[in-house]
Amino acid sequence: MLVLSQNSLTEAIPSVLFTTPSLSTLYLDQNQLTGPLKFQNISSSPLNDLRLSGNKLNESIPRSIANLTKLQRLYLSSINLKGKVELEIFFELKELQDLDLSGNKVLVPKANINSTLPKFSSLSMSSCNLTEFPNFLKAQNELQGLDLSNNNIEVLAMKNNHFQGNLPETFINGCSLRTLDLNNNTIQGKIPRSLVKCPMLEVLNLGNNKLNDTFPFWLESLPELKILVLRANGLHGPVWDPDIQFGLSKLHVVDLSHNNFSGKLPSDYFQNWRAISKVTSNDKSQPGYMGDDSNYYKDSMTVVNKGVELELVKILTIFTAIDLSDNRFYGEIPDSVGNLKGLIVLNLSCNKFMSHIPSSLGNIIVLESLDLSQNSLFGEMPQ
Repeated sequence: MLVLSQNSLTEAIPSVLFTTPSLSTLYLDQNQLTGPLKFQNISSSPLNDLRLSGNKLNESIPRSIANLTKLQRLYLSSINLKGKVELEIFFELKELQDLDLSGNKVLVPKANINSTLPKFSSLSMSSCNLTEFPNFLKAQNELQGLDLSNNNIEVLAMKNNHFQGNLPETFINGCSLRTLDLNNNTIQGKIPRSLVKCPMLEVLNLGNNKLNDTFPFWLESLPELKILVLRANGLHGPVWDPDIQFGLSKLHVVDLSHNNFSGKLPSDYFQNWRAISKVTSNDKSQPGYMGDDSNYYKDSMTVVNKGVELELVKILTIFTAIDLSDNRFYGEIPDSVGNLKGLIVLNLSCNKFMSHIPSSLGNIIVLESLDLSQNSLFGEMPQ
């Protein structure tokens, strides 16, 4: 082990350090060392922990770093490199577990990567000028720590993991996030109100967690929101406020099912849901999908359609759905439901609605799936 961190060392790093027969740990971080780095003519280096962060290497990382075949931990944050760091050059280090590239400009491969990648345990790419969520992370099923802070990522898809604790109030003004998908984790607490600082947000999926909050009426401040999924949490209270005419102009999928929402829905509840109030053009030969303008990511979600839970791996932009099932709503089904002429899926089952079925329901001419079961409805079905 050789530890020379936090000194004032200058000049280039001697390449002999990478070939010393018994040196497994080398800390040279927080100095003023320069490049170039030379890893040629290395056949069996025992080096497994290399820390060079906080220097002035002023060069690029050579592909010959792959000769350090036993590296498990590599720290290269803020080393003042020329150009962009190609992330792929580290994929040859099969034993690599911890990698820190923060404070550099990183070029992330967009193509799908095969299963021969290192199995990262910790990865930090904060302040790396990233604009997209790294696609290769989908195969990283042993990742325990991930830092992508201070980037310009538009899509954050981290569903089906084991994230827990509260969501932080760290969204900043001008946030360019368009998709936040944290479905199926164990996240607790409240929905962070700082999301209103993300005016471009189109998809918010926080379903299947352990959130404990009231309905986030402040989402009205998000003009681009199209898909809202809050299903299967511990959310409670009314979804109607007499002082707020909730109904985002572009919202066309709402899933609030399997919560503890309660109360009556006024007759004009669906009055302002403009995106679902019009029938999409009959020309569906070239339908678009949510996230089409991204060259690597398509939004996805789970819906209950005709009693069957389906995974939509891509979401048609013409798809519309409202699911308020398995809550504690009571009273009458709002007459304004008939305004939703473009609605395809409507599920109000497993509530305490006690009324006739509103005749206005017959105005929904494109409805394909309707579930009103397990309520206390009476009277005739509308034409």
